[in-house]
Formats: sequence, structure tokens, C-alpha cells
Amino acid sequence: MHDETSLWRDSGLRLSGFGHYYPESLIENEPADDPAGNAVDDAVIGRLDVRSRHVAGEEETPAYMGVRAARAALEQAGVGVDEVDLLVLSNWTDRQFVPEWGPYTAHLLGCDRALAFDVCGACTGFVHGVQTAASFLGTRPDWRHALVVSSERFSRRVRPGSKGELVVGDAAGAAVLSRGDGRDGGLWDSLLVSEGSGRETVTVYPPTGWIRSDRELVSIAAGSHTDLAARMLARSGITMDDIDWVVPHPGTGQLHTAVRERLGIPEERFITNYEVRANTGSASVPIVLSEMSRDGRLRSGDLCYTPTVGSGWYYGGLLFRV
Repeated sequence: MHDETSLWRDSGLRLSGFGHYYPESLIENEPADDPAGNAVDDAVIGRLDVRSRHVAGEEETPAYMGVRAARAALEQAGVGVDEVDLLVLSNWTDRQFVPEWGPYTAHLLGCDRALAFDVCGACTGFVHGVQTAASFLGTRPDWRHALVVSSERFSRRVRPGSKGELVVGDAAGAAVLSRGDGRDGGLWDSLLVSEGSGRETVTVYPPTGWIRSDRELVSIAAGSHTDLAARMLARSGITMDDIDWVVPHPGTGQLHTAVRERLGIPEERFITNYEVRANTGSASVPIVLSEMSRDGRLRSGDLCYTPTVGSGWYYGGLLFRV
């Protein structure tokens, strides 16, 4: 082990604001819509436990959705667009050769002085974005605010008529990472792990661009969650009982159950919006944090842990105090 120490606990960095955007089209899943599926669907998805999902229209591009989530995050943080030094956008569902979505999102937002670029990491993209932003702020003492935006159109990466179509949705989430004066509060740690040996666990290949999962996905992902929790808790010198909220990338209902059981996480502290928003890729963590901050569940002093897994194979998480 070469990562026994939390990365950011004395950095003064903190997540100062959250925002989200959901496409206008909300589709309700009816029990009669649930197809029989195949052996992989049974192993990975199981029963249909998503009641509704958002599907983006043609004009609701990653930049369009990202701008609206970013504005909400900046407003909550009390940061102006002209104060943003860096914008990192995570997206895997609409990847293209060039141009990237980040610079265009910054342009539409009015962050003309910010450096902007994209990251991927599949569904771990928000963790990737925050860790990248923290690294930049740590090496640029003149920079104070970074904007991390995760914007996905997952509905475009599933085969029409499949069971997978019923459990994925579109959304954008955003967070402002700011340099503050506090020490033990704010961002404590981030960890992102890549394991190329697992590259075939989840794939999206041309020409269709539809997602395909290995039937052992839940077992592999649960193992990654177990390793991640052990390493991050050890690095920070805490236990799972010390954490107020576990906000994971949702994956599937099957995975939720496996992770909670392996790690002994009480259901009331394991928070997703999977049943009403579906799996929204890298946007899944920031949209939940944004909803929690607005409905009063997320309070000053709460300790949050955000574990994620993603194709590549990646797994990673954030640990921070609000």
C-alpha cells in the first residue's frame, strides 16, 4: 500500500455549492413495460426497480444541461462566473473526437477566463473531475474556485427496447470546489483506481454504441466497493459508523443491496435517487448531493462518502465534510 494518507485534509479545499438539471421529458415506467430480459439482465439488473427516468431532447446537449446545473451550483456557493478559474466536465455518453464539451460549456456559462477541459472515467467521472480540480488548485495558489460539471445522456447508450433502457436516464450535476481558510472541514480525501484487466466488464463499442455488461458485473463492482472503502477509511482513520451519508453511483438495485450488505451500511444512510431518476452515469452523485442540500438533509458538519465504479475498469470515491 502506497496511499495510506488522505490527500486533501489540510488543504482548505471544500465543496461549496451543488446544482443539478433534469431534462423536461420524464418517462414513467409501468410494470407492463418490463421485458423478460436475458441471463445478464437477471444478474445485473434483476427486478425493475426504477419508476421513472428523464430523457433529454435534441437541444438538451451535455453543454446545455451542464450550464444549468453549473449556474445552480455557483448560486449556492455565492461565486460569480467571472471568479471561476477552472471548469472540468465529465461525460462518457457523448464522447467525440473534437471539440470537447468543457470549453463550450464554459463559453455558454460566461466563464471566459477559466481553463476548461473534459475528463471521462465513465461513471467515476465526478470523482475524477473533483480530484483533477483539487490537484490544479493545489498547484496554482492564485486560483480559488473550480467548477466540476458531470453531464450525461445515458439514454443514448442503451439498445432500444431492452431492459437496460428502463433503468438509465439523463441529467447533469455540478459542484463548486473552493479554496477556503478551514482545515479539518471540507474535502478530506479522493481516490481513483484503474484496473485495465477489467476492461471488458462493461463495454460500449462501435458501430451501435450500446452498453454491454458482463454477467459478473455486480460481483466485480461489489469487490471494488469493498476495496475502496477499506482503503479510504484506513487513510482517514475513521470507520463506516463515522460517516453520515453514503452517496454512491447507483449502478443497479442489485449492486445497492450487495454493497450495503458487504459494508454494513444502514439503508437510511445509503442515499440514491435511482428509483426516480435511474442510473445517470457520472451525474448520479452530484445530482443527489444537490437534492440533499436543497431539501435540508445535507447539513453543515455532515461527513459524506461517495463511492463509484465505472467501465475501464475504474473505481473511486470522495470523502468530505459539508
